[in-house]
Amino acid sequence: MTEVRAVAIDLDALGDTRPLWNDWLASTGTVLGLNPDDLPADRGEAAAELDRLGAGNWRVLLARYCEERAPVYLRRDAETSAALRALASAEHAIGFFTDAPESLARVALAQAGAERRASMLETGAGALDRLLAALGANAVVIHGRIELLELAT
Repeated sequence: MTEVRAVAIDLDALGDTRPLWNDWLASTGTVLGLNPDDLPADRGEAAAELDRLGAGNWRVLLARYCEERAPVYLRRDAETSAALRALASAEHAIGFFTDAPESLARVALAQAGAERRASMLETGAGALDRLLAALGANAVVIHGRIELLELAT
């Protein structure tokens, strides 16, 4: 295993969370009184726009939607789980980052079986920068599943 002290992992390395977000937007657009196509593609910016528009309890609606439907979108992967176990057992700090809102990210981490391995989670706009500030400049950044598997071998 490569010698690292900390690892910053893109949440989507565990499974693509974008379809879950997109389907939630499509299903709640009329309830929230907005056109999902008018929101920024970056989910952190989209969350800020939802707040700016006064989209009410959108965070609660997102959390409920994700809790009910995450199993359809995200599946645990044995190799990814083993890689996270190996990193954790070697006492590496493991942080996750995503532009998605926290309510989606927490459900996705739990669904992927990675919640207990995460020492930190940063969400929204600037999540990676905040995570690297917490983990330190020498943290290895992982953007995909293959990178994660390679690091753990």
